[in-house]
Amino acid sequence: MRSVYVKILLWCFATLLLSLVAFFGVSVYVSITSQHGERGGGFRLNLEDAVNAYESGGPQALAARLAKYKRYFGDEHYLTNRAGRDLVTGEDRSALLAALNANHPKPVNGRMVLAIPSPDDRYRLITRFSGRVNFWTYLPYYLLILGAVALVCWILAISIASPLRTLARMVDRFGAGDLSARVNSKRKDEIGELGRAFDRMAERIATLLTAERRLLQDISHELRSPLARLSFAAELIRTAQDRDAAVARLKKEIARLADLVGGLIQVTRAEGDPSAGNSEELRLDELLDEIVGDCQMEAEARGCHIALKAEPRLTMRGDRELLRRAIENVVRNSIRYSPGGGEVDVKLGATKDAAQISVRDYGPGVPQDVLPKIFQPFFRVDDSRDTSTGGVGLGLAIAHRAIGLHHGRLWAENVKPGLTVWIELPLVA
Repeated sequence: MRSVYVKILLWCFATLLLSLVAFFGVSVYVSITSQHGERGGGFRLNLEDAVNAYESGGPQALAARLAKYKRYFGDEHYLTNRAGRDLVTGEDRSALLAALNANHPKPVNGRMVLAIPSPDDRYRLITRFSGRVNFWTYLPYYLLILGAVALVCWILAISIASPLRTLARMVDRFGAGDLSARVNSKRKDEIGELGRAFDRMAERIATLLTAERRLLQDISHELRSPLARLSFAAELIRTAQDRDAAVARLKKEIARLADLVGGLIQVTRAEGDPSAGNSEELRLDELLDEIVGDCQMEAEARGCHIALKAEPRLTMRGDRELLRRAIENVVRNSIRYSPGGGEVDVKLGATKDAAQISVRDYGPGVPQDVLPKIFQPFFRVDDSRDTSTGGVGLGLAIAHRAIGLHHGRLWAENVKPGLTVWIELPLVA
């Protein structure tokens, strides 16, 4: 028996049947013993009354008196002599005297019997109780109880077995490759907690597998061109007259390849392993000041200027390094597309419960139809540009996923001139 549903039903039914048998037996015993307790003194009065009737009126008077007892009490009564001979019918009832001198009725031939001797020990009053309960008389009531309890047991078994079966089906689906399989249990008990634990595990595994698949796809797609250029540069070293220029070209291609691999690893970590970060309280104004300082040299190299305007003391909770890289990617992207001698405006403000960071450049902007795609990995507005003009298309994708891990939002909008990238992050209450 491997079914929890069947086990629960069988155990419930076994408990019910045992309870019914015990209830039936106890009811009979309590009924008879209670009668003896209530009528203990009455039996002796009946004995005295029956003896007087027999001695004064003979067997006929005794028979009438015993019949009266039967009508009144519902039990069978016999008055016998000391040897157990019935004084009315003459039958031998000595077998019933086994219950003589007992404090309580005793079972004799399947019936409860009580025998009381007269004070002079000449007579015996034997009472056979009508305590043999007719089971068939009470069968409908027992069946009604059995049906009600069976319904409760069935509901109990269903409430336990059904969610376990659902969980088993979801596990099978997930194991077969359906990463969207979830239990979505609303129960508040241990079974519901088990279902929610599975959902959390499935979500985690699905995220990791999706990130891994995307990483493999991205690597296979993006490494072809740099590897081809690297192979060409290596071949050029053997044939080129200017060996130093060829080596410089080879180093440049290796650096580009290293940047690409580093970006792939960074974006995969940001998406696939959010729990690896260290969450802490941090000041956004201080973080932005640090980022602007780091990017200042790059901006000066392009002849740009970064202007920072930040509202002080805005605090949130998150992974400082992950956020720093995300915002820095946005700022560096704006520097890259800002025209020479232009300006990059970085502003920090706040709404009721969120901080808003805007990074604006005064470059050409992005065509409106491809604006939502700029946060996708390896997307380039101009497919012809290389790393010297547009990078590998991972900076904004890394930023988008990092901001999402902090329950924030990242979007962009064209302004004339240029592009503004907005970052919204929840503040500490």
